[in-house]
Amino acid sequence: MPPLYAMPLNDDTVTPGVLGFMVFLALLAATVFLIRSMTKQMKKIQAPREEDLKQQEWEREQEAESAARAKGPAGDA
Repeated sequence: MPPLYAMPLNDDTVTPGVLGFMVFLALLAATVFLIRSMTKQMKKIQAPREEDLKQQEWEREQEAESAARAKGPAGDA
């Protein structure tokens, strides 16, 4: 058997080895922790619901109408 350093290098003899596997596992673990952290942060966000937005818009319209009615007779005088 020839010594390992004398073997020709090709796709069959060159592999990532243990170091490549460990780097892959470290990247995988980091990705899992980042996804978990992102999920926790996304749950903390208080996004307004569609009904709340419609209610706020309706209230603004009502205030604008009442302000226009109050201003209307005073502006004519």
